[in-house]
Amino acid sequence: MESYKKFISPGAWFSMEYPAAWSESEDCEGSFLFYNPDEWTGNFRISAYRGEADYGRKSVRQELQANPAAVAVKVGSLSCAYSYEPLEQEGEHYTAHIWIVALDDLAFECSFTVHEGAPIADAEKVIASLQARKPGVKYPAELITVRLSEIYQINEAYEWMEKTVKELLKKDFQGQEEDVANMQEIIDRGVIGQKKRDLWLAVGIVLCVIAANEMDGLEWHTLIDGNREAPVLLNTATGRWTDPMKLAWSKVKAGGKVNLAEAYQENF
Repeated sequence: MESYKKFISPGAWFSMEYPAAWSESEDCEGSFLFYNPDEWTGNFRISAYRGEADYGRKSVRQELQANPAAVAVKVGSLSCAYSYEPLEQEGEHYTAHIWIVALDDLAFECSFTVHEGAPIADAEKVIASLQARKPGVKYPAELITVRLSEIYQINEAYEWMEKTVKELLKKDFQGQEEDVANMQEIIDRGVIGQKKRDLWLAVGIVLCVIAANEMDGLEWHTLIDGNREAPVLLNTATGRWTDPMKLAWSKVKAGGKVNLAEAYQENF
C-alpha cells in the first residue's frame, strides 16, 4: 500500500496528502511543484487563491464559462472544472491535465503533466485530500516533511555562518563538531547584537546542521504551530525533536548566555 506525506502550505492556507516517493521542487512564487525524483511519473503543480466565502465555486463556474474545453467533474468530494492540453517537447508527447478546484473561500489551480496516455490517479488522490485551514483557528502543532521554504532558511543560515567565520576568524567552516568552537568565538566577540533574532536563530540552525552531519537518524522537518513555521531536527529513532530557536535565541531573549558546546551535548 502506497504511503503518503502531508504538506501544509506556507501561511497555512491548506493541507494535502501526496505520495511519499514525491519531493517538492523549486517553482515560481506562489506555486508548489511535486514529482518523483527516482522515477518520473509526472509533474504536479498547485496554486491556491483566497477570496470571499464562495470564491472557490465562483472560480469553477467562471472557468466552465470561459473555457469551452472545460467540463464539470468531482474529484473526491470537491467540485472541479477539468480540461487538458496536449504538449510536445523534443519529440516527446505529453498531456497537461488541469483542474480548477473549489474549496470554500479557496480556489486551486492544479495541473499534472504526464506522458501522453499515462494515468492521473496519483494527482486525483492528492486533489481529493485537499483541506482548507481556516484563518484564526488554532490547529494542533504538527511536524511535516521539511518544505522547500525551510530548506532555503537552513541553507541561508549555514552560508551566513560560513562567511562570518571565514571573514572574521580567517578559518574554513566545514559543518563539523569542531566548528562549534568557532561559532562560540563569533558569539564571544559580540558580533551578534542582542536583538538580532534572525541571526541567533541562524546559530541554532547551524548547530543542528552540524549534528545532522555528524550523527545518523537526524532529519529536518517543518514545524507548523499557529503562526510559527520553522525548521526543526527530528531524531527518527526516538521521535524527539530539537527546536533551533531554543538553542540560542530563547536563551538570549531571557537574558542568559549561550554556551554552544553545552547546548550541543545536551541536545545531541
